[in-house]
Amino acid sequence: MEKSKVLSTLKSYAIITLGLVLYVLAWVVFIIPHQLVGGGVTGLSAVIQYCTGFHVSYSFFIINAVLLLIALKVLGPAFGVKTVYAMVVDTLLLRFLPMVIPPDFIDIIAIQNGKLLSVIIGGAMSALGISLTFSQGGSSGGTDIIALMINKYRAISPGRILLILDIFIIGSSLIVPAEGGWGERFANLIYGYVMAGVFSYSLDLFVSGSKQSVQILIFSKNYEKIADRITHDIHRGVTALNGKGWYTKTDATVLVVVARKHELKFLLNLIKEEDPQAFLSVGSVAGVYGSGFEAIKK
Repeated sequence: MEKSKVLSTLKSYAIITLGLVLYVLAWVVFIIPHQLVGGGVTGLSAVIQYCTGFHVSYSFFIINAVLLLIALKVLGPAFGVKTVYAMVVDTLLLRFLPMVIPPDFIDIIAIQNGKLLSVIIGGAMSALGISLTFSQGGSSGGTDIIALMINKYRAISPGRILLILDIFIIGSSLIVPAEGGWGERFANLIYGYVMAGVFSYSLDLFVSGSKQSVQILIFSKNYEKIADRITHDIHRGVTALNGKGWYTKTDATVLVVVARKHELKFLLNLIKEEDPQAFLSVGSVAGVYGSGFEAIKK
């Protein structure tokens, strides 16, 4: 049991690390080389670097340390441990990753492809990294901490919270000096908002994608075997409803199953094994609350 727990912990931290690498790569390859400003504490730290030369990794660490102290009370020590780990790893990656990535590579993949493509790729990649970190109960720090604190008590998506915060942070890019004057500053502001939109949409897609659920109605004469196998093999609840086929005027039992979308394939294969002639109706549901699904939030 202890070995299993250790392996589970190692897997969780490995996924968090992968998410952090993707997040930082998005910044050091696609965003910072264009001197663009994205959202979050990383965006705020980038503004500080552009204006003062104070390295983004130092600002990132200082601001996150303050926010983390606030979050420890709200989100608990378990969250704090993973976030401290993420914050330290992010700081180190922001400081040293640019040193190991060849400038020619960044020039070819980001600079030469223009700012618009860079903000789209950078926004989507950073969202994927954050979603992987969220999935393991951690955070890269900064405004992610604020988003998770609000999401804990209010049914507001993390992407929407971060988008609102990012509007103000990206707006601060107007103070960043630009060779093209105010025209270039406003252009960079627009690019920043495009990236925030891509990030917000992608984050909600990645985070909620694993939580999508389906409702299945199963019409079969072998409903007892199907219900038993769904309960024992997939560990999902099954409700049996009494029905009547109006055309045949015969009584029937209808099974109702609610499951995660990724479990649908296993359910269909199971049903086919027990009754290839079974009639099914599968529909997506907007939300499922209760045991085994989401908790009801005020």
